[in-house]
Amino acid sequence: MSTMNQPEVALVISPAAVVEVQKFMIAENVTPEVGGLRVSVQPGGCSGFKYSLLIEDKPADDDTVVPQNGFNVFVDPFSLQYLSGINIDYVTSMQGSGFTFKNPNATGGCGCGSSFSA
Repeated sequence: MSTMNQPEVALVISPAAVVEVQKFMIAENVTPEVGGLRVSVQPGGCSGFKYSLLIEDKPADDDTVVPQNGFNVFVDPFSLQYLSGINIDYVTSMQGSGFTFKNPNATGGCGCGSSFSA
């Protein structure tokens, strides 16, 4: 049993998004036992912050690791404060397809759906 006391982060990844993440992991030859999806928040975007998703081989030393439907999600300490309660989905529409973010912590957003203010 791990003695590390990691902060809890409640995030939901929809079944459609899980399928897409697994496709990207296979395409990049990343094993779900060690690698995973990095979800982060970075300064920028049209509302102050923007979301970033990356497939990575392994977590960083200071990451919080959140087990999720067959793979791990890696969250850095800065991003953690903005991501609790977030819902990540993958949608396909006539305008295209991509990941969407529903964040209960956001105080504002914009039309692109990938940036927010807090």
